[in-house]
Amino acid sequence: MKPSLNLRQVESFYSVMRTGTVVGAARLMSVSQPAVSRSIGLLELRIGYKLFERRGRRLVATPEGDALYREIEPIYGSLDRIAQVAMDIGETRAGALRIACLPSLSQSLLPRALARFLATRPNVSAYVQSLPSRQVADQVATRQFDVGLIELPLSRPAISVEPLEPSTSVAVMPATHRLAGKRQLSVKDLDGERMVLLSQHSFLRYQIDDLFSRSGVNPRVVLETPHSVIACGMVAAGLGITLVSRWAAASFVGPNVVVRPIKEEMTSRSALIFPFPGSRLALAEAFAKDLKEEIRKAG
Repeated sequence: MKPSLNLRQVESFYSVMRTGTVVGAARLMSVSQPAVSRSIGLLELRIGYKLFERRGRRLVATPEGDALYREIEPIYGSLDRIAQVAMDIGETRAGALRIACLPSLSQSLLPRALARFLATRPNVSAYVQSLPSRQVADQVATRQFDVGLIELPLSRPAISVEPLEPSTSVAVMPATHRLAGKRQLSVKDLDGERMVLLSQHSFLRYQIDDLFSRSGVNPRVVLETPHSVIACGMVAAGLGITLVSRWAAASFVGPNVVVRPIKEEMTSRSALIFPFPGSRLALAEAFAKDLKEEIRKAG
């Protein structure tokens, strides 16, 4: 019949093997020396053979003791690694972070923030999904994601919302466009121009339409889309000019596309969202801090 082992006794044996002395084992386990000696004695009694021989002040493992240690060591090594991982998770040095992000921030701001976040956390992994803002909110509210990036305004139960600094809007156009030589555009410059605009439900589109109306500007809207990234892609193909946030435009700057500031003030508003109620994942809080710092650094 196999013996029933007491884990405290096995830990005492393991600690003596690691330190070579009862004193060292007691210090490692934060117990008294007699407690360690008693545990070793009880373990030997249960298994029916000696684990150590005393040579002077040191304990030397018997061949049976060496054999048992070889079996136990991988198990305790795994526990040590688990303990380290548990500590790393608490200190945001390990674990996994699930992020849902609206498309307009997924190709510039999010990659830059994630690069900052992961640079000092080699044992952290991230999963990123790009979705419309309402779907991001739904997924975060049901805790399928730890943190989300959405466009404001948006309201939904079961999330907490932290608005970010507003992003200025810019004009994106083909490099060959007649207005590409201007350092700054005014809305009035767009009168009669072919435009690719965001669809009507967008807060930015509301500002654009209001400025067009007050300035007496009548652009030729050739295409509408709910996604800033699609709008920039259409511009890159030569379909016209678009007005989007600078974050959406940033990844399209190149030899065929230019980005110009707009004289009139138009902003895109976005926010970080978290599941609510309940505590937030520490990694999500750390990521939020790095994302805000990336926005601050970009000015």
